[in-house]
Amino acid sequence: MTTLLQIKTSVFSDHGHSTQLANEFVAQWQKHHPDGRVVVRDLGSEPLPHLSAERVQAFFTPPEQRTPAQQAHADASQELIDELKAADVVVIGLPLYNFGVPSTLKAYFDHLARNGITFRYTANGPEGLIADRKVYVFAARGGFYKDTPADSQTPFVKAFLNFIGLKSLEFVYAEGLNVSEDAKRTALQAASQQIEQLAA
Repeated sequence: MTTLLQIKTSVFSDHGHSTQLANEFVAQWQKHHPDGRVVVRDLGSEPLPHLSAERVQAFFTPPEQRTPAQQAHADASQELIDELKAADVVVIGLPLYNFGVPSTLKAYFDHLARNGITFRYTANGPEGLIADRKVYVFAARGGFYKDTPADSQTPFVKAFLNFIGLKSLEFVYAEGLNVSEDAKRTALQAASQQIEQLAA
């Protein structure tokens, strides 16, 4: 059975434009994969805890030396990693908040980044340990930032996903959503057309 993991990051959950675009893709994907399974992780409604010294120490402590509390932290991280590994396709809804990714997505990434588990350092540089699979990122922005120095979001997401082994990335942008109704309508229509092509 093919599994799609959908990661929602908007603080508005299903009311956010990034989530709506991602939902549109998932609906199209399900038409082409009627036996497929969709797993949803909504970081907006169920945010993960941000990193703390206690959590980092739990990750660094050898399993046989962990306290029960440290093991619980490590297990929570491992659950997210296993969920990602089990997915054949990953879909991320990505709003732009103050020139960056939602802090909830950063927290999610921080729980995925585990030396020796999702990546490792070698004499030839870092190596991602997550097997590559298709990742679709639906980026919604109030203004126009794509391919400008103000878009720190795209390089960061690419760099992190590549770092853990995910290199087959497809970005779909809907920009200018807060500029005018015409700009919003045009952007969402263009994104929908791209979604139809990608999901076919």
